[in-house]
Amino acid sequence: MTRDKLLRISRTLEGVYGVPRWAGPRDPLEILVRAILSQNTNDINSGRAYRNLRERFPTWEDVAEAPVEEVAEAIRVGGLSGIKAGRIQGVLRWARGKFGGFRLPVREMDVDKAMALLCGLEGVGIKTASVVLLFACGRDVFPVDTHIHRVCTRLGLLPPRTSPEEAHRTLGEMVPEGKSYPLHLNLIHFGREICHAQRPECGRCPLWDKCIWEGKGEK
Repeated sequence: MTRDKLLRISRTLEGVYGVPRWAGPRDPLEILVRAILSQNTNDINSGRAYRNLRERFPTWEDVAEAPVEEVAEAIRVGGLSGIKAGRIQGVLRWARGKFGGFRLPVREMDVDKAMALLCGLEGVGIKTASVVLLFACGRDVFPVDTHIHRVCTRLGLLPPRTSPEEAHRTLGEMVPEGKSYPLHLNLIHFGREICHAQRPECGRCPLWDKCIWEGKGEK
């Protein structure tokens, strides 16, 4: 029943927000760096951090060989800059050593192998790995961020206090085939626009009748 419910939710959100289309292949290494920068911050700040990084260091070689303090300074606006700088340099040096250059050939791998490879990197969990495979490669995987986790818990698709790993497994098995990309983006849009963490706008919620949250307001 939860799978059918998620399909109905997907159709409702597509009626409200449309059907986002995957833009096509992108560099997986770039998406991985962007995903690391996006951890624990918002899209605006992570975008600024990435632009600052590439303006200060035009090539991945430049980033990999720079003093970590200079990389951290370039991405400071994204928060946790010291940690993220070390992780980004670690990823770049690992890719160069393993693949002979600054490349990440996950597009040629099956999903399980690619996920295992990415999740073996420091600072890369299942959500970050899923973002790379979905956005860079168009693979049918479903990243679960904080908005999606919150919304799906309120809609009764996830039990309360579900771990991020279990949320990815549960929702990944539930998402209709071919719907990972549009549903991921539409749930995030819905979470940001209506189903806020604090003071959600229940009065204009298109999913109000499907919500089981005890804090739900009046329609």
